[in-house]
Amino acid sequence: MQILITGATGGLGAAVLSNLHALLPPTSTLIASSSRPATGPSFTARGISFRHADYSDPATLRAAFTSIDKLLFVSSSTFDNDLRTIQHRNVIEAAKAAGVGHVYYTSLAFGGYTDSSQMSVMAAHLATEAMLRASGLRFTSVREGTYAEAFPLFLDWYPETEVVQLPADGPMAFVSREELGEATAKLMFSGQFDGQEVVLLTGPRTLTLREVTEIVAEETGRPVRMEIVEGGEDYVRRKAEGDVGRKPELFFRSRITWYEGIEKGDGGTVSGTLKEVLGREPTDGGEVIRGLLRESKGQYTWHQNYMPV
Repeated sequence: MQILITGATGGLGAAVLSNLHALLPPTSTLIASSSRPATGPSFTARGISFRHADYSDPATLRAAFTSIDKLLFVSSSTFDNDLRTIQHRNVIEAAKAAGVGHVYYTSLAFGGYTDSSQMSVMAAHLATEAMLRASGLRFTSVREGTYAEAFPLFLDWYPETEVVQLPADGPMAFVSREELGEATAKLMFSGQFDGQEVVLLTGPRTLTLREVTEIVAEETGRPVRMEIVEGGEDYVRRKAEGDVGRKPELFFRSRITWYEGIEKGDGGTVSGTLKEVLGREPTDGGEVIRGLLRESKGQYTWHQNYMPV
């Protein structure tokens, strides 16, 4: 059996790769892929094969997917939904052309098991699931819960932040990214859920963004508080003026739908599947956040909260 992991240099892809490397017997071949060929030696040094796969270059995808039985299709990291949809179409068409046996797509858990979420961040994921369905490929969409590690992005919090300004609040089932990687690897290895189009992996309970802010205040010992900013335009104006991460107005404007969805409960579905797959209780999302803040001495940051220089 040949298994290929896309996005193997990213956080989730790397976690899935490491866990599969430990699980697979010698008769199986594990292959890492990346859009950056220079990363290849870092994998081959660990006994993991490497193939170049660039979502914007269909020829590299067709070559990479040749003779692949199971493919982990890690969603593109761009926030540009139009570009993400194009890239994802390239992946699906290449997988179809190469005759990939089963595709595991890393979607998001907003909306739970439904397709009803209107959050802009879910749009391309739902479109990708629809393309997979139409392709005729065997696939499983693994709707990964919200990373606890990404809490600064949802609060727009930086170590120097004292007032977290958001347009709305709601429950979110935060979950450890490392445990998502472990569970996704076990799903691929066991084939336990291969008959389901959608598998939902979430944390064991929900936290509101206000509760997360309170955790930040407790762990840092700083007077951090949350403030609801009424009116979307006021929120966009306030956040776009002097954002520490240099994110543009368009970014904050697109986030209004995030908070509308969160307020409606799109992030609040709790599933027991993660516990079932891991074979143990998942780590509480709040404890993950506390651990990150303690380890960093209150200086924790998340890369997506900053625009590239």
